[in-house]
Amino acid sequence: MADTKPLSTAEADAPVVLGRSVYIAVFGLMLGMLMAMLDNLIVSTALPTIVGDLGGLSHLSWVVTAYALGAAVTTPVWGKLGDLYGRKPIFMIAIVLFLIGSALTGLAQNMDQLIAFRALQGLGAGGLMVGAMAVLGDLVPPRERGRFQAMIGGMMPVAFVGGPLVGGLLTEHLSWRWCFYINLPLGIAALLVTGLGMKLPRQHIEARIDYLGAALLGLGVVAITLVASWGGNQYAWGSTVIIALALGGVVALIAFVYSQSRVAEPILPPSMFRDRNFTTAQIISFLVGAAMFGAINFLPQYLQYVRGASPTASGLLLLPLMFGMLAVMIGSGQVVSRTGKYRTLMLVGGAVMTAGMALLLVLKVDTSTVSASLLTTVLGLGMGFLMQNTMLITQNSVPLRNMGAASGAVTLFRTVGGSLGIAVFGSLYTQRLTSSLTKSLGPSGHQLAANGTRIPPSALPGLPAPVQHAFKVAVTDGLHSVLIGGTVLALLTFLVTFLIREVPLRSGAAPGAPLE
Repeated sequence: MADTKPLSTAEADAPVVLGRSVYIAVFGLMLGMLMAMLDNLIVSTALPTIVGDLGGLSHLSWVVTAYALGAAVTTPVWGKLGDLYGRKPIFMIAIVLFLIGSALTGLAQNMDQLIAFRALQGLGAGGLMVGAMAVLGDLVPPRERGRFQAMIGGMMPVAFVGGPLVGGLLTEHLSWRWCFYINLPLGIAALLVTGLGMKLPRQHIEARIDYLGAALLGLGVVAITLVASWGGNQYAWGSTVIIALALGGVVALIAFVYSQSRVAEPILPPSMFRDRNFTTAQIISFLVGAAMFGAINFLPQYLQYVRGASPTASGLLLLPLMFGMLAVMIGSGQVVSRTGKYRTLMLVGGAVMTAGMALLLVLKVDTSTVSASLLTTVLGLGMGFLMQNTMLITQNSVPLRNMGAASGAVTLFRTVGGSLGIAVFGSLYTQRLTSSLTKSLGPSGHQLAANGTRIPPSALPGLPAPVQHAFKVAVTDGLHSVLIGGTVLALLTFLVTFLIREVPLRSGAAPGAPLE
């Protein structure tokens, strides 16, 4: 375990004066984080229209997965690049790469191009997500960081609300392509604020990037995600393709772990994992990512197909979840800043998140739209307790030199968890939906599931009444399978939070060091 020196009372209570430049920099970080998070959600309500325009229904899930994987496999690299060459220029490069990917995605002419350009967007998004938190680690000491993390982390619920809402509005009134073009003005604003208003300490570190480790990590994560996505759907679990991918992924990840102890500048320094709090925070980040992204991704399906909500309205109906998350993130950030305590908040978050997931299992075909919307509030409250405190614990467990790598680690585990969650839950959802339709309608139901698992919600009223009812029941059953999996993951998260130790938050660069 890494030793952490407790703060004296004077050090812990010493006031920290933050200048105007810090707030300007945080605004730039908020814009970058908003773009990265918004883009993986804004596309959800536009997907049916995109498929109708470009075709490629069988590749639909990869429009989301390609972006998530691109972000996941590059977050540690972006974090290490920031550690070595300065976080400001690396953050700005990530913005430019993201904008190039956004412009190309809006110009895509077929599904293959769309998926490829979404992956390019994801590469830039990885730098935006890890860069925002790592830069904040440079600007603000942990004791004061809670409220600033709440501001930046608040972009997540804003994105969860704004993504489906803006995506629905743009798709209905302009074109689905504007779901990606909208990033251009936001990105230009983020570049201007970052370039002109952000001032960070200069860094002069000579080292090399572990490109072999990055390649091994990327291969391993992609292979395992493909196994979770394809297994039992496109290929049988015992097929040569699935077995080869599983073995290849495991071998690549083992080789990655081995390589990290053999290079001078590892992407994920093994020394960080000797700290119990750091390791526990990464496990929590993975589980929360899988449960949150995996489950929330399918709630709009229920709202649109079963409750008949429009794409725009389905975004509005998730407002209770998002505002609950945002309120708790802001409130808990203030509590941590005043008290320096976070363990109890993590325990409460795990318990409330578990209750929120289980509570959503009461959703039925005839549940009122208002009730369905309000039931999501508890889940949002639980996630709000966990999201920013996981990053806070991570950054408090490492020295300043590893801040980027540590921020990259927590983002990596959360994003990989989300990618696997979407893949696994998507498989469960499809299998349960197919089974339910086949049970209700016989062979015709199986054919309907095979050809129209993701038929546009607008087409549902045109089907015969018995088929409509069977489809709504099937969608609800599919959502229940996802929520059961989410409840299991949330319960595991709650149990893991008991491993967190209440280590005093430092006020300076090194764990336990006073503010200079």
